[in-house]
Amino acid sequence: MNIITSSSRGQIVIPKNIRNELRIGPGKKLLIKIEGDHAVLTPLPDDPVEHFCGYFKDRSSLTKALLDERTKDRDRESKKVAG
Repeated sequence: MNIITSSSRGQIVIPKNIRNELRIGPGKKLLIKIEGDHAVLTPLPDDPVEHFCGYFKDRSSLTKALLDERTKDRDRESKKVAG
């Protein structure tokens, strides 16, 4: 178990063994959130686009839904102009 102390400015130092395990280096961004009565630190991916690429592949495609709606709008508009 690692015990750390915050500085007068609220800063903390993450112990080296934890930094190594979580691959936290200089400039690494972390998400901090409150869960109940404690804080949770989560390292963010270096390249979020690459990390989340394909993340929603098993779900419905929002792009397809948007394109379908645009097709319906275009059909509706062409009927207004023609009729």
